[in-house]
Amino acid sequence: MPYSSDIKHSYIPLTPVAKSQLDALMTHSKPAVSNWISQSEFHAEEGEHCLISNENGELVEVLVGVAETGERRWSIAGLPSKLPATRYQLHCNWSEAEQTQALIGWGLGSYQFDHFVHNDNHQALLHLPDSMKTVVMAFYDSLCTVRDLINLPANHMMPEHLSQELQTLASDYQAEFDEIVGDDLLTKNFPTIHAVGRASDHAPRLLSLTWGDPDDSKLTLVGKGVCFDTGGLDIKGSSSMRQMKKDMGGAAHVLGLAKLVMAFKLPVFLEVLIPAVDNAISGDAFRPGDIITTRSGISVEIDNTDAEGRLVLCDALTLACEKSPDLIIDFATLTGAARVALGTEVPVLFSNDYYLARDIHDQSMTSEELIWQLPLHKPYLSNLKSTVADMVNSKSGYGGAITAALYLNEFVAKDIPWAHIDLMAFNIRERPGRPIGGEAMGLFTMFDYLQDRYLA
Repeated sequence: MPYSSDIKHSYIPLTPVAKSQLDALMTHSKPAVSNWISQSEFHAEEGEHCLISNENGELVEVLVGVAETGERRWSIAGLPSKLPATRYQLHCNWSEAEQTQALIGWGLGSYQFDHFVHNDNHQALLHLPDSMKTVVMAFYDSLCTVRDLINLPANHMMPEHLSQELQTLASDYQAEFDEIVGDDLLTKNFPTIHAVGRASDHAPRLLSLTWGDPDDSKLTLVGKGVCFDTGGLDIKGSSSMRQMKKDMGGAAHVLGLAKLVMAFKLPVFLEVLIPAVDNAISGDAFRPGDIITTRSGISVEIDNTDAEGRLVLCDALTLACEKSPDLIIDFATLTGAARVALGTEVPVLFSNDYYLARDIHDQSMTSEELIWQLPLHKPYLSNLKSTVADMVNSKSGYGGAITAALYLNEFVAKDIPWAHIDLMAFNIRERPGRPIGGEAMGLFTMFDYLQDRYLA
């Protein structure tokens, strides 16, 4: 736990300093302190810090360089691993909202995936005021859950493990849990989920959670839960397969977002749907050229078994639409093409609703967590034509993120607002508060959007 609320202990002030404040700080400090700041070459650059000691060599204050204005979430997030393991307290005149964001960032900066490492290291703790505890802990718990789920290796995170995670979440918030497992997927008409997962010893399943008042607006979250992706018979190369434990990142995101929705008691009737599979290879693996009739009745020719995410999602989206929700949001680590278009750190947004897309994008700017829209360009749908079925599941060529979204769009009712988030779910470089590894991307934005939508 990176926080301390114990008022019995003393805390060392952690003081944010913008460049414009540095001269005044130097002027009002004792000569020995101002000399030390100068000799330490502290210039109040963002993320830069300076340790201040007294005449006995005891640490009495930490200065950290911050931006003049704007986002505070990552302003002190780089410090937890750099400071001595003792207790600190934010010392500034920031608003409560700004301090809350900084405290969340501190917690995320303290995150370590150490499940399989013997680690007795003590860590720096930051004082968490009671007035901010509920919000800070909700976001810290939610985002760390997402990171943990993605970081867990596939031998510890298969469909049955995802099932247990959703069952635990349902128990924590008095929600209802259900699942359809193995051949029951065929009996209950989820053929594409079954086809993708049937080759594995870990049975495919459709997981669901429901929570809230059925009379409230219905919100459905759908997450791609491919717990490992070999590519199937269209097998990936070793370098492409190396991080495919993260291919259930969409499922991790909807689980984390659902946790926030329930923790803050948004006035919605929430449904979470996670098609959970292991895209493995065996004698029973689905094949290129196979034709599968989906839950919707649309027949799909398999062009590539490595385009499996859209297959498991299409049956789940069909089920979601059967229940006529007011809004559907899906998260998926769906295409490499989206990463080529926007890089690894900006999730791609597609939507069938202009206003929904506009509002999510605008919220991403306000939340300072960019999500960028690409078009559902209908002429590209011709790339998914099949001569022997209603459509193919993929086609090599340009615009891969768009054609994947167009495929999903065929399974979404035109009158139901739908947002599709294609994301990396993994940091490939380290930044303050965002270590290399599994990452929650877009959750601040999407929760802020939902909060505005349902609490306005």
